[in-house]
Amino acid sequence: MLLAFSEKAVLRMNTRNIFTDPAVAQFYDLTPRDRQDHMFCKSLARNAQSVLDLGCGTGEFTVQLIKERRVVGLDPAGAMLDIARTRPGGEQVTWVEGDARSFDLSETFDLICLTGHSFQFLLTEEDQRAALSCIAKHLNPTGQFVFDTRNPDFPGRKTRSKEETLSQSMHSKLGPIESWNISEYDEAEQILSFINAYKSLETGEIFSAPSQLKYTSQKKLAQLMADAGLQVTDWLGEWTGEPYHPLSREIIPVGRKA
Repeated sequence: MLLAFSEKAVLRMNTRNIFTDPAVAQFYDLTPRDRQDHMFCKSLARNAQSVLDLGCGTGEFTVQLIKERRVVGLDPAGAMLDIARTRPGGEQVTWVEGDARSFDLSETFDLICLTGHSFQFLLTEEDQRAALSCIAKHLNPTGQFVFDTRNPDFPGRKTRSKEETLSQSMHSKLGPIESWNISEYDEAEQILSFINAYKSLETGEIFSAPSQLKYTSQKKLAQLMADAGLQVTDWLGEWTGEPYHPLSREIIPVGRKA
Protein backbone atom coordinates (compact mmCIF):
# COMPACT_ATOMS: atom_id res chain seq x y z
CA MET A 1 0.00 0.00 0.00
CA LEU A 2 1.36 3.43 -0.97
CA LEU A 3 1.23 6.24 1.54
CA ALA A 4 -1.02 9.07 0.43
CA PHE A 5 0.87 11.94 2.05
CA SER A 6 1.34 15.49 0.75
CA GLU A 7 5.07 15.25 1.52
CA LYS A 8 5.43 11.88 -0.19
CA ALA A 9 7.06 13.10 -3.39
CA VAL A 10 9.61 15.19 -1.51
CA LEU A 11 10.46 12.48 0.98
CA ARG A 12 10.82 9.79 -1.64
CA MET A 13 13.76 11.68 -3.16
CA ASN A 14 15.70 11.19 0.09
CA THR A 15 14.31 7.86 1.24
CA ARG A 16 16.71 5.39 2.84
CA ASN A 17 16.32 2.17 4.79
CA ILE A 18 15.19 2.88 8.34
CA PHE A 19 17.86 0.68 9.93
CA THR A 20 20.54 -0.34 7.44
CA ASP A 21 21.56 3.06 6.07
CA PRO A 22 24.07 4.82 8.36
CA ALA A 23 22.68 8.20 7.32
CA VAL A 24 19.36 7.30 8.98
CA ALA A 25 20.59 4.94 11.71
CA GLN A 26 22.43 7.86 13.32
CA PHE A 27 19.08 9.40 14.30
CA TYR A 28 17.61 6.29 15.95
CA ASP A 29 18.65 7.10 19.51
CA LEU A 30 17.31 10.67 19.31
CA THR A 31 13.74 9.39 19.61
CA PRO A 32 12.51 9.52 23.24
CA ARG A 33 11.31 6.10 24.38
CA ASP A 34 9.65 4.69 27.46
CA ARG A 35 12.22 2.23 28.85
CA GLN A 36 9.96 0.18 31.10
CA ASP A 37 10.69 -2.74 28.77
CA HIS A 38 14.36 -2.52 29.69
CA MET A 39 13.57 -2.48 33.41
CA PHE A 40 11.32 -5.53 33.09
CA CYS A 41 13.84 -7.52 31.05
CA LYS A 42 16.66 -6.66 33.44
CA SER A 43 14.56 -8.11 36.26
CA LEU A 44 14.12 -11.33 34.26
CA ALA A 45 17.87 -11.40 33.59
CA ARG A 46 18.78 -11.15 37.27
CA ASN A 47 19.58 -14.87 37.57
CA ALA A 48 20.44 -15.50 33.92
CA GLN A 49 23.98 -16.50 32.98
CA SER A 50 23.38 -15.92 29.27
CA VAL A 51 21.11 -13.47 27.44
CA LEU A 52 20.30 -13.01 23.76
CA ASP A 53 19.06 -9.53 22.88
CA LEU A 54 17.29 -10.23 19.60
CA GLY A 55 16.86 -7.18 17.39
CA CYS A 56 19.33 -5.30 19.56
CA GLY A 57 19.57 -2.24 17.30
CA THR A 58 22.16 0.25 18.52
CA GLY A 59 22.75 -1.77 21.69
CA GLU A 60 21.35 0.75 24.17
CA PHE A 61 19.75 -2.04 26.21
CA THR A 62 22.25 -4.78 25.39
CA VAL A 63 25.18 -3.14 27.16
CA GLN A 64 23.08 -2.81 30.33
CA LEU A 65 23.07 -6.61 30.63
CA ILE A 66 26.80 -7.33 30.60
CA LYS A 67 27.44 -7.65 34.34
CA GLU A 68 28.60 -11.20 35.15
CA ARG A 69 26.90 -12.92 32.23
CA ARG A 70 27.38 -13.76 28.57
CA VAL A 71 25.46 -11.36 26.33
CA VAL A 72 24.85 -11.64 22.60
CA GLY A 73 23.23 -8.86 20.60
CA LEU A 74 21.81 -9.85 17.22
CA ASP A 75 20.46 -7.48 14.59
CA PRO A 76 20.08 -7.58 10.79
CA ALA A 77 21.33 -3.99 10.37
CA GLY A 78 25.07 -3.58 10.19
CA ALA A 79 24.70 0.20 10.51
CA MET A 80 23.00 -0.25 13.88
CA LEU A 81 25.65 -2.68 15.09
CA ASP A 82 28.39 -0.24 14.10
CA ILE A 83 26.88 2.20 16.60
CA ALA A 84 26.43 -0.55 19.21
CA ARG A 85 30.10 -1.51 19.10
CA THR A 86 31.14 2.03 20.06
CA ARG A 87 29.09 2.10 23.26
CA PRO A 88 30.87 1.90 26.63
CA GLY A 89 30.89 -1.80 27.48
CA GLY A 90 30.27 -2.76 23.87
CA GLU A 91 33.51 -4.73 23.77
CA GLN A 92 32.02 -7.16 26.31
CA VAL A 93 29.10 -8.06 24.06
CA THR A 94 29.20 -10.53 21.18
CA TRP A 95 27.58 -8.63 18.32
CA VAL A 96 26.09 -10.70 15.51
CA GLU A 97 24.66 -9.46 12.23
CA GLY A 98 21.83 -11.87 11.57
CA ASP A 99 18.17 -12.35 10.73
CA ALA A 100 15.63 -13.24 13.44
CA ARG A 101 14.01 -15.65 11.00
CA SER A 102 17.07 -17.75 10.27
CA PHE A 103 19.87 -17.23 12.80
CA ASP A 104 21.82 -20.19 14.16
CA LEU A 105 24.25 -19.40 16.97
CA SER A 106 25.00 -23.01 17.98
CA GLU A 107 24.27 -22.20 21.62
CA THR A 108 21.28 -21.73 23.92
CA PHE A 109 20.37 -18.98 26.37
CA ASP A 110 18.76 -18.50 29.77
CA LEU A 111 16.85 -15.48 28.44
CA ILE A 112 15.89 -14.21 24.99
CA CYS A 113 14.46 -10.69 24.75
CA LEU A 114 12.89 -9.07 21.71
CA THR A 115 11.84 -5.54 22.71
CA GLY A 116 10.97 -2.24 21.06
CA HIS A 117 8.09 -3.87 19.13
CA SER A 118 10.69 -5.48 16.86
CA PHE A 119 8.39 -8.50 16.43
CA GLN A 120 6.10 -6.26 14.36
CA PHE A 121 8.71 -5.96 11.61
CA LEU A 122 7.92 -9.60 10.81
CA LEU A 123 5.25 -8.82 8.23
CA THR A 124 4.01 -12.30 7.31
CA GLU A 125 2.89 -15.35 9.23
CA GLU A 126 5.73 -17.27 7.62
CA ASP A 127 8.24 -14.76 9.00
CA GLN A 128 6.67 -14.89 12.45
CA ARG A 129 6.73 -18.68 12.53
CA ALA A 130 10.37 -18.76 11.45
CA ALA A 131 11.43 -16.28 14.15
CA LEU A 132 9.52 -18.09 16.90
CA SER A 133 11.08 -21.40 15.86
CA CYS A 134 14.54 -19.80 16.09
CA ILE A 135 13.72 -18.52 19.57
CA ALA A 136 12.60 -21.99 20.68
CA LYS A 137 15.75 -23.54 19.21
CA HIS A 138 18.01 -21.15 21.16
CA LEU A 139 16.33 -21.43 24.58
CA ASN A 140 17.79 -23.50 27.40
CA PRO A 141 15.37 -26.14 28.74
CA THR A 142 14.55 -23.80 31.65
CA GLY A 143 15.18 -20.56 29.76
CA GLN A 144 12.66 -17.75 29.32
CA PHE A 145 11.62 -15.57 26.42
CA VAL A 146 9.77 -12.27 26.27
CA PHE A 147 8.73 -9.93 23.47
CA ASP A 148 6.21 -7.19 22.84
CA THR A 149 3.80 -6.25 20.09
CA ARG A 150 1.13 -3.56 19.97
CA ASN A 151 -2.43 -4.77 20.43
CA PRO A 152 -4.50 -4.24 17.25
CA ASP A 153 -7.63 -3.94 19.41
CA PHE A 154 -6.30 -1.14 21.63
CA PRO A 155 -8.79 1.75 21.24
CA GLY A 156 -6.36 4.32 19.89
CA ARG A 157 -5.93 5.87 16.47
CA LYS A 158 -2.96 4.41 14.59
CA THR A 159 -2.75 6.97 11.77
CA ARG A 160 -0.58 10.03 12.52
CA SER A 161 0.28 13.23 10.65
CA LYS A 162 3.42 15.33 10.56
CA GLU A 163 1.75 18.04 12.64
CA GLU A 164 0.88 15.57 15.42
CA THR A 165 4.37 14.14 15.73
CA LEU A 166 6.68 17.09 14.99
CA SER A 167 9.51 17.51 17.52
CA GLN A 168 13.03 18.90 17.79
CA SER A 169 16.22 17.46 19.21
CA MET A 170 19.97 18.05 19.12
CA HIS A 171 22.29 15.86 17.07
CA SER A 172 25.89 15.66 18.28
CA LYS A 173 27.28 16.42 14.81
CA LEU A 174 24.45 17.94 12.77
CA GLY A 175 23.13 20.31 15.41
CA PRO A 176 19.38 21.00 15.74
CA ILE A 177 17.15 18.40 14.09
CA GLU A 178 13.44 18.48 13.36
CA SER A 179 11.79 15.06 13.20
CA TRP A 180 8.34 13.71 12.47
CA ASN A 181 6.44 10.55 11.69
CA ILE A 182 3.64 10.02 9.17
CA SER A 183 1.63 6.80 9.26
CA GLU A 184 -1.31 5.08 7.63
CA TYR A 185 -3.04 1.88 8.80
CA ASP A 186 -4.59 -0.81 6.63
CA GLU A 187 -7.26 -2.36 8.85
CA ALA A 188 -7.86 -5.35 6.60
CA GLU A 189 -4.20 -6.35 6.39
CA GLN A 190 -3.34 -5.08 9.89
CA ILE A 191 -0.30 -3.35 8.42
CA LEU A 192 0.90 0.09 9.51
CA SER A 193 2.93 1.88 6.82
CA PHE A 194 4.97 4.83 8.03
CA ILE A 195 7.75 7.26 7.24
CA ASN A 196 10.22 8.60 9.79
CA ALA A 197 11.75 11.89 8.65
CA TYR A 198 14.61 13.99 10.03
CA LYS A 199 15.49 17.49 8.85
CA SER A 200 18.71 19.34 9.58
CA LEU A 201 17.66 22.85 10.58
CA GLU A 202 21.11 24.13 9.59
CA THR A 203 21.31 22.68 6.07
CA GLY A 204 17.66 21.90 5.30
CA GLU A 205 18.55 18.36 4.22
CA ILE A 206 15.83 15.78 4.85
CA PHE A 207 16.59 12.16 5.66
CA SER A 208 13.58 9.85 5.52
CA ALA A 209 12.97 6.16 6.00
CA PRO A 210 9.82 4.18 5.12
CA SER A 211 8.84 0.98 6.86
CA GLN A 212 5.90 -1.21 7.84
CA LEU A 213 4.68 -2.93 10.99
CA LYS A 214 2.39 -5.93 11.38
CA TYR A 215 -0.31 -6.05 14.08
CA THR A 216 -1.26 -9.53 15.34
CA SER A 217 -4.02 -10.57 17.73
CA GLN A 218 -3.31 -12.30 21.03
CA LYS A 219 -5.27 -15.33 19.87
CA LYS A 220 -3.16 -15.67 16.73
CA LEU A 221 0.08 -15.17 18.68
CA ALA A 222 -0.91 -17.93 21.10
CA GLN A 223 -1.44 -20.31 18.19
CA LEU A 224 1.87 -19.38 16.54
CA MET A 225 3.85 -19.86 19.75
CA ALA A 226 2.24 -23.20 20.53
CA ASP A 227 3.07 -24.37 17.01
CA ALA A 228 6.70 -23.30 17.58
CA GLY A 229 6.98 -25.32 20.78
CA LEU A 230 6.72 -22.35 23.13
CA GLN A 231 4.54 -22.12 26.23
CA VAL A 232 3.34 -18.76 27.56
CA THR A 233 3.38 -18.55 31.35
CA ASP A 234 2.22 -14.92 31.57
CA TRP A 235 0.35 -12.61 29.23
CA LEU A 236 1.00 -8.96 30.11
CA GLY A 237 -0.67 -5.84 28.78
CA GLU A 238 2.00 -3.37 29.91
CA TRP A 239 5.69 -3.60 30.75
CA THR A 240 4.82 -2.46 34.27
CA GLY A 241 3.35 -5.95 34.82
CA GLU A 242 -0.40 -5.46 34.38
CA PRO A 243 -2.09 -8.62 33.10
CA TYR A 244 -3.22 -8.62 29.48
CA HIS A 245 -6.86 -7.89 28.71
CA PRO A 246 -8.52 -7.54 25.28
CA LEU A 247 -8.10 -3.75 25.20
CA SER A 248 -4.56 -3.60 26.59
CA ARG A 249 -2.11 -1.30 24.84
CA GLU A 250 0.49 -4.07 24.52
CA ILE A 251 0.59 -7.82 24.11
CA ILE A 252 3.61 -9.16 26.02
CA PRO A 253 4.03 -12.94 26.25
CA VAL A 254 6.51 -14.29 28.79
CA GLY A 255 7.24 -17.99 28.61
CA ARG A 256 9.43 -21.04 28.12
CA LYS A 257 9.85 -24.03 25.85
CA ALA A 258 6.80 -26.30 25.96
